[in-house]
Amino acid sequence: MSRYRRYLIFWGYAFLAPAFFLYLLVDLYPLLWAFKLSLERYSIFAPPQFVGLANYAKMLQDPLFWKSLQNTLFWTVVVVPAIILISLPLAIVLDAAWLRFKSLFRTIYFLPVVTSMVAAAFVWRWLFEPTFGVVNYFLGLLGLPRPGWLADPAWALPAVMVVGVWKQIGQAMVLFLAGLQTIPREYVEAAKIDGASTWQLFRHITLPLLNPTLVFVSVILVINAFRVFTIPYVMSSGGLQFRPPGGPLDATRVYVLHIYDLGFRQFDLGYASANAMVLLFLIVLVTLLQMRFLERRVQF
Repeated sequence: MSRYRRYLIFWGYAFLAPAFFLYLLVDLYPLLWAFKLSLERYSIFAPPQFVGLANYAKMLQDPLFWKSLQNTLFWTVVVVPAIILISLPLAIVLDAAWLRFKSLFRTIYFLPVVTSMVAAAFVWRWLFEPTFGVVNYFLGLLGLPRPGWLADPAWALPAVMVVGVWKQIGQAMVLFLAGLQTIPREYVEAAKIDGASTWQLFRHITLPLLNPTLVFVSVILVINAFRVFTIPYVMSSGGLQFRPPGGPLDATRVYVLHIYDLGFRQFDLGYASANAMVLLFLIVLVTLLQMRFLERRVQF
């Protein structure tokens, strides 16, 4: 190896070193420390005690673990498809050549993304207020039943999921718009000349060529769904209400909220870390499954 080659390698690693050190400090070290905590019975009031896999075994007997996991899976199964089914047609319309004021409409639909999640959750909580809320007011005008929403275990989680969908439509829309603009217009024009209908254009050209974007959006949305915290926390226990988050009757107790309650309210840091490790495993597993079954090779 020449001296000049060794010189380039040295400076290459020298420039990589700060970023690599930051990765070790911010990502890898906390991850390994959390795994260590998951094998211990640890509280801020007592020294750590090694218990092996006892925390993981405890989860199998914990009804709140299964309840929070069920709520999170229900959130994922409903919210992620809803966002895709709304944002994809919206992106197609906003990408249409005939539409005027595109920038205005794109800005309007993207506003929820840049709105403070805490502030938005407080506003939605007021909208869903059972007695004086705007939603029930209009339902009353239409002669429809007025649910208790956040005060009713049957309606609390669906109400919170509405906010989750509203908050993320703009993000998915922008990503789909970026993907649509990479599709060569020649393919679309050639298909139109051959007499393809709008549905045939979407099914045989747009959707296959949009597959990489669709996979990326799906992965991001599923990860966000498993990590959801702020919206159910604020809407179930925010403000001056000092009740435990996730109510009523744990109807909105999603998995990250469950971890937060264990670690920062009950101070059972070992058990909370074990739950966090399970969350990490689930996210990695579901992401790999999405990549395996959704990804299609695309050749322009």
